[in-house]
Amino acid sequence: MPLWNPIDALLGLFSLDIGIDLGTANTLVYVRGKGIVINEPSWVAIERDSRRVLSIGAEAKEMVGRTPANIVAIRPLRDGVISEFEVTQAMLDYFIKKAHQHMFTPIPRPRVVVGIPSGVTEVERRAVYDAAIAAGAREAYLIEEPMAAAIGAGLPVTESRGSIVVDIGGGTTEVAVFAMGGIVTSGSIRVAGDEMDEDIIQYARQKYNLMIGEQTAERVKIAIGSAYPLPEEKTMLLRGRNLVTGLPEAVEVSSIEIREALSSSVSLIVDLIRDTLDDTPPELVADLMDIGICLTGGGALLKGMAERVTQETHIRAWVAQDAMTCVARGAGMVLENMNLLRQVVMATDRRGTELVS
Repeated sequence: MPLWNPIDALLGLFSLDIGIDLGTANTLVYVRGKGIVINEPSWVAIERDSRRVLSIGAEAKEMVGRTPANIVAIRPLRDGVISEFEVTQAMLDYFIKKAHQHMFTPIPRPRVVVGIPSGVTEVERRAVYDAAIAAGAREAYLIEEPMAAAIGAGLPVTESRGSIVVDIGGGTTEVAVFAMGGIVTSGSIRVAGDEMDEDIIQYARQKYNLMIGEQTAERVKIAIGSAYPLPEEKTMLLRGRNLVTGLPEAVEVSSIEIREALSSSVSLIVDLIRDTLDDTPPELVADLMDIGICLTGGGALLKGMAERVTQETHIRAWVAQDAMTCVARGAGMVLENMNLLRQVVMATDRRGTELVS
């Protein structure tokens, strides 16, 4: 199956080819020529018994912790991989159709480039491809998320000089060093934004006997969470249920406490970066010292993350512009550059034959 043919070119004039960051926490959709058009939580509300999908995205996330017994709000992806195939297919179908909602019908099926974690298995990779095809893509291409993030952040991945990206998502953190359009060395751990939220939940439970939910933990992380001492430390009310009395309770927590709660996950991420640098050829290390360590993904927005990485690695770390959308933008950008598409993506046809350009 070729990566390009005249029929595809003709269909491409009428369809909105899209790049998708199918994230554990959020799904972003980039439409060729239009930019990011969708940025919604990767949540789906379904009926518990029939498994019928009721709502998707932001509306489904609002239902978390508020649904009756016969309805459950779930995330169909865990740690960057599909855990609920049919629900993921429905979510992809919803987002693809939503991206086309302003076009006249009938609409040719789009080409889709989907970002996937670099450490996934062949089975997990195939599940993403099958879900994209079943959701309406006429052709699906898979690109490793670190590569997509680096392209979206504007790093010179096709040049001979080295560059490095650290993509901290919801379920996984991935580090990759690039040169000549390929990944020279990489590492991945399933510790990222979700683990940070869980750290805060466990800290509240152990220190204050306070039970809080995932959304509360996420709000605290965004408001006062940090990986490095802040110029001015902050405090915030933490509301939940006291595990001893069973009654509602609010306690005031400081950014110092939350930094302590997050220290384990942050340390694991820093260790991954150091290990990847240790495996990097010496010729590329000098390049990395010049260009710095690029941080992308929602986790890169944790206050002081760049300062912490800089301190631990002795290489300047910086947060990419619009860090949360880098993977989606990178996935979409390869559709606009056929030479780049041939160089960095993996295509899988309906018979399961993989083509590595």
